[in-house]
Amino acid sequence: MSGPKKTPQRSSLGLIVLWQLFQEPMHVYRMQKLLQAEGKDRLVNVRSRASLYQTIERLARLGLVEVVQTVRQEGYPDRVVYAITEAGRDVARQWLREMLSDPSGQYPEFIAALSILFGLPVAEARAQLELRARRIEAQLDETEKGLREVPAGLPRLFLLEEEYRAAILRAELEWLRGVLADLDAGRITWSEEWLRELAQAFLPSPDE
Repeated sequence: MSGPKKTPQRSSLGLIVLWQLFQEPMHVYRMQKLLQAEGKDRLVNVRSRASLYQTIERLARLGLVEVVQTVRQEGYPDRVVYAITEAGRDVARQWLREMLSDPSGQYPEFIAALSILFGLPVAEARAQLELRARRIEAQLDETEKGLREVPAGLPRLFLLEEEYRAAILRAELEWLRGVLADLDAGRITWSEEWLRELAQAFLPSPDE
């Protein structure tokens, strides 16, 4: 007797796609337009329709979505309409529970790059962090402007992701400015010789 089926590996875009299909069956073009109108293109990559197609194909292979109709309109490519399956509904809710509660399993590129910041000369590393700070500041300004301009009466429930985005951007910007200040003051610095000395002192030797 086989055991319970394992929940498929979750993905942010997969969850967003399944949620759209919770509402109604739709083709990829409509899905892309709705996601952009809802601002979800700031959260997941939906600007490339290819990404949506790849995600839907994976969800279909997993039995989470299915084709229900092909719309043919003269002068336009055929549009395949997808619907969520019962298994898709169950998996979407499970993914949502996990993503809301589980902080593990997230590997942002920036954290990986920070772990080897010393791979660049100090001045160049500082310049890249300064560039990031300027970009974060611009994103924060844009996000805060969007929050100020939300339609009157829109419930906070639909603003939570933008509030969170603003909070994260604000915190990162403050942290970046602190690191830049320490770089400027020489409190954070490195050299090849210093790195070699640290490696000898703290890393296992080749024979270990």
